[in-house]
Amino acid sequence: MKNIDDAKNTPNAIGESGADDSSVSNGVSVNIEPSWAMHLSGEFEQAYFKELTDFVKKEYKDGAVYPAPKNIFRAFDLCPFEEVRVVILGQDPYHGQGQANGLAFAVNADTRVPPSLQNIFKEIESDFGKPLAHTDGDLSRWAEQGVLLLNATLTVRAHQAGSHQEKGWERFTDAVIRALSEKRAGLVFMLWGNYAKAKGAHIDRTKHLVLQAPHPSPFSAANGFFGCQHFSKANEYLIAHDETPINWL
Repeated sequence: MKNIDDAKNTPNAIGESGADDSSVSNGVSVNIEPSWAMHLSGEFEQAYFKELTDFVKKEYKDGAVYPAPKNIFRAFDLCPFEEVRVVILGQDPYHGQGQANGLAFAVNADTRVPPSLQNIFKEIESDFGKPLAHTDGDLSRWAEQGVLLLNATLTVRAHQAGSHQEKGWERFTDAVIRALSEKRAGLVFMLWGNYAKAKGAHIDRTKHLVLQAPHPSPFSAANGFFGCQHFSKANEYLIAHDETPINWL
């Protein structure tokens, strides 16, 4: 993993991973999984994305920013466009050292599970009536089954929650949701909390299942997240549409 505190590791391309298959538009180089590069190419050509890229590069150069540059687009890299079956919307990456890894709500396996993810795990166990087989916070096991763990904002300054909001990421991730809503069918969108509900307001509910509940944060989980049964409902919908259910456990 790159040391993002080191200015020498400022990414030349957003999502830099050492690969040479980046998409280049409007002078902006973006290292993202090829199917997503195709479906989002129009965004990379927009002026706002050039401004976002310049901002993010400067932030990495000037101080600590999370996640590591190579993990900015990790959610997309692990879950190509045509393989998405479930979308879980988050808001910001974790802003503590060693937490954010590019997947919403997730942390690396050797990192303490954050409170919201602990509550997600509790709901899964309650929903299926079984204990989790995996109790660490590495949710790549979900992503590799087709769960897009998408934050609205893909980077954040260390210890400053929301510091990269309203810089362009929200417009980009709106385009992600729009592309999935328009070009795919039979997906499950999980919207937790008012922010996610608002962001998912334009999802086509005639061709997708949209599940809404309070956020799993300790401050709101007891207000309706616990008992929402989103994980079993998602699997029932997938099975009804001839898709393999997700192994959430």
